Amino acid sequence: MDFILKIWRQQDSQAKGKFETYQVTGISPDCSFLEMLDILNNRLIDRFEKPICYDHDCREGICGSCGLYINGRPHGPDSAITTCQLHMRRFRDGDTIIVEPWRAKPFPVIKDLVVDRSAFDEIIMAGGYISVHTGSAPEANTIAVPKVKAEISMDAAACIGCGACVAACKNASAMLFVASKISQLAVLPQGIVEAKERVRKMVARMDELGFGNCTNTGACEAECPKGISLTHIARLNREYFAAKLL
Repeated sequence: MDFILKIWRQQDSQAKGKFETYQVTGISPDCSFLEMLDILNNRLIDRFEKPICYDHDCREGICGSCGLYINGRPHGPDSAITTCQLHMRRFRDGDTIIVEPWRAKPFPVIKDLVVDRSAFDEIIMAGGYISVHTGSAPEANTIAVPKVKAEISMDAAACIGCGACVAACKNASAMLFVASKISQLAVLPQGIVEAKERVRKMVARMDELGFGNCTNTGACEAECPKGISLTHIARLNREYFAAKLL
């Protein structure tokens, strides 16, 4: 398969970026999108040209680092996948593919397709944890947790922090990310002790970092590679209002 790639190139966070066009030929339909970029980079290096910078790590849809904006969609033209799980058979031979970094003020471009997503880390550091000293791992059945609540917590914990929700949102809102991190702790007995302080601090830090407001368009849920539900945002709102009343 042959493709025309229009890829965003930017030397650093201060430089003015632009799209550059590349042609790639002889790509297997079974190649992942990142493997295709690997092939392009090898060819650029062979021509003594600068390779394209992009994030990746596990290449198994686990780490969340490979987020790219492909043809107007976070992670590309498929559902419930990360960029590393996107395969070239999802495109047609001869297609023009536009590749960009996440576009959000709290995610400044570092170079080319790489953005700084440390804003998510700062939100977690503001309160996305349980600070009780538990010592060694307790017996699993010491604290009884209803199955329904355990499943809600596990579903929320599936968030990999890739930032697709922010990239998809017209307001660059991080509400789905923050809501998932609130939900995974708020429904468990261990998380109740610090629940009110946690939600106040995390929402405040999210606002300080410049993320936009949620207007419930649903784009975040539609593009989330792990299918995190908007119901977690509803839970976040309930937790926040309850915390502010005290």
